[in-house]
Amino acid sequence: MSAVWMAAPGGVGAEQQRGPTQRIVQGKVMGASGAVNGAVVYLKDDHSLAVKSYITDSDGGYRFGQLAQSTDYELWAESNGKKSAVKTISSFDSKNQFYINLKIDSK
Repeated sequence: MSAVWMAAPGGVGAEQQRGPTQRIVQGKVMGASGAVNGAVVYLKDDHSLAVKSYITDSDGGYRFGQLAQSTDYELWAESNGKKSAVKTISSFDSKNQFYINLKIDSK
């Protein structure tokens, strides 16, 4: 009986220690001439209305981690007075990783 008890905690305990699964959203901000360095990407928590921001790197990349599974989010980018379309991440979507590229029109 102790052998079974010793084997079970490895699988069950590992899952319990991880806790709730966190989500990640990442991608690139693109403009008419390619990646947009220095764009500001905004992530709005639709539950608390808190907004996080991230300034894109030289490749136009951004990343937000530790997002709650049970919360809806809105995501958009701004650069030089121009704004991308707003993308939504739904709490009903079961994925844990999202790759969302945002496009800022120069028009």
